[in-house]
Amino acid sequence: MVEHLTKETFLSKVFDYENNKEWNYQGELPCIIDFYADWCSPCKMVAPILEELAVEYDGKINIYKIDTEVEQELASVFGIRSIPSLLFCPTTDKPQMAQGALPKDAFKEAIESVLLKNVGNN
Repeated sequence: MVEHLTKETFLSKVFDYENNKEWNYQGELPCIIDFYADWCSPCKMVAPILEELAVEYDGKINIYKIDTEVEQELASVFGIRSIPSLLFCPTTDKPQMAQGALPKDAFKEAIESVLLKNVGNN
């Protein structure tokens, strides 16, 4: 299931940027973070794809959403200028940002190559 993050849940589940300057992912599973807004048409196209991927990759990755209208500080910390912006966070590597509405096969390719490439159970 896709989970909506607030600043507080982001700090505990993803990265505590208030206390760490260097990226240090807090999660046990790799994740995708969808920076979106309710008024954004491409964001609305991505939402059902992310819901499907959350089911397909349940137990392998987490999928989070951040409403850039509500969580403006998080959007500004990551320099979000256009939405949707998607942050792919592997557990042991630096995160990678993708922008725009990706098709499902592009998401799956990124999940396999960025998030699950070093995981033994894929």
